[in-house]
Amino acid sequence: LYTCSTDGLDKIKEKIKEYNLNRVVVASCTPRTHEPLFQETIKEAGLNAYLFEMANIRDQCTWVHARMGDLTEEKAKDLIRMAVGRSRILEPLKTQTYIPKRSALIIGGGAAGMTAALSIANQNFQVYLVERSNRLGGNLFNITKTIEGYKPSGLLKDLEKEIKKNKNISVFKNSQIKECSGFVGNFKGVINIKDNGSDRKKDIEFGAAVIATGAEEIKPDEYSYSSHERILTQLEFENRIKDKKFINSLNEIVMIQCVGSREPDNMVCSRVCCTEAVKNAIAVKKINPKININILYRDIRTYGFKEEYYNMAREMGVLFFRYDPDNKPEVLINDSKKLEVQTKDLNSNLRLSFNPDALILSSAMIPSSTNQDVSNVFKVPLNLEGFFLEAHIKLRPIDFASDGIFLCGTCHSPKFIDESIIQAKAAAARAASILSKKVLEISGVVAEVDPDICSACLTCVRVCPYNVPRINEDGVAEIEMAECHGCGVCTSECPAKAIHLNHYKDRQITVKSEALFNEERELNKNERS
Repeated sequence: LYTCSTDGLDKIKEKIKEYNLNRVVVASCTPRTHEPLFQETIKEAGLNAYLFEMANIRDQCTWVHARMGDLTEEKAKDLIRMAVGRSRILEPLKTQTYIPKRSALIIGGGAAGMTAALSIANQNFQVYLVERSNRLGGNLFNITKTIEGYKPSGLLKDLEKEIKKNKNISVFKNSQIKECSGFVGNFKGVINIKDNGSDRKKDIEFGAAVIATGAEEIKPDEYSYSSHERILTQLEFENRIKDKKFINSLNEIVMIQCVGSREPDNMVCSRVCCTEAVKNAIAVKKINPKININILYRDIRTYGFKEEYYNMAREMGVLFFRYDPDNKPEVLINDSKKLEVQTKDLNSNLRLSFNPDALILSSAMIPSSTNQDVSNVFKVPLNLEGFFLEAHIKLRPIDFASDGIFLCGTCHSPKFIDESIIQAKAAAARAASILSKKVLEISGVVAEVDPDICSACLTCVRVCPYNVPRINEDGVAEIEMAECHGCGVCTSECPAKAIHLNHYKDRQITVKSEALFNEERELNKNERS
């Protein structure tokens, strides 16, 4: 129990020395999270880190067969038997070390991007901050005030001021990253800069990258949006609240929630919409308490301490009516441009009709239109909705599967400003953990080409997701160890079997099956006798 604890690891090192062991097999924990820990342990005891094998009797056995009794135990024994069989023919692998580049690339100049840039630059690392528009700030320009009363404009001024006086930060506006190659600690990229109508390119080198491309408010295609001057989105309405003359001209307002969110085309909850509606309703009520405000919702999600403001809105007279997503509110516009909203309230089971002076739509937060391009450049994944997908929601929430690239802010998922800033600081800390290392080590799990067999068919060149294989001067494929990610795609696709993946050679895989079948043959033999 708890083999991964300090005592468990010390015991492994003691047994290696006591019995002069040259292989270690662990049947505990999971290789997804703990294999590097055990490899480092046997390395400290003097063994090559790759002379280690793990039997995953947790994820692949007890967790999936918890109620099968003796059969679960028999499978665990089989998995251990297979692991032992493979451990016998493991080979020590060589690794290389290199000095990482002491600079970082930040994609996106919104709240998250600027925060990450400053956090890294303040640790005395060079930062390249790339923003596609002509100004920094992102959505901070669109938000007048948070529900707690803070003004994002003040945060924006402070961030811009700090960035301008920080000599470690180079800002590139009207720019996009067009190329990226390399590996953790040693990336190379090309920035395309639009300057006075012409394009110029800048080559950069960096050790880590943080993607913070942000998100956008969708422009709805329902509820007659764009066909009436007083049908607005929440962000558009927020900017009109400053006009007290406009607010005082209103007698009734209707707000419709989940416009474009939690729909088949976009199943994501935009998270901020309910709070935004409550915030704007409270702001209007403070200007003119006599205005009737009706919020039509599917579910109200003012989570955490923001629920206090939901209660405040109700106390101020804001009314909430729940509608059925299969029977959405209807918006009618008569000949004189008067608005009418009809809906059925699920709480009272009554049909309701409103004649609002303004209809406010809480439209969805959707991924930035540049996400696909950035995904292609860095070869990092997007989820079905188009937001960037982290490596693991709990264990690596701000990492990508590709080492050295991190994410933060609303490019990851809809979130509030404070949540984006917290995540940006976490991403900056992860990036700095790479930039600050004296040396980095390249994994020994890389693909190698046998030049005597290679026929230069270009299969590996075409299928590699990282564009690593190339045909060298001798006319055969060559794979640079430092750039290989060890995914094994080229190994499985090579028609001549000229490529093998270290630590996962064919023989090291098939021996596990042999260990299993040999045991079955022995059992059958014993039964017959």
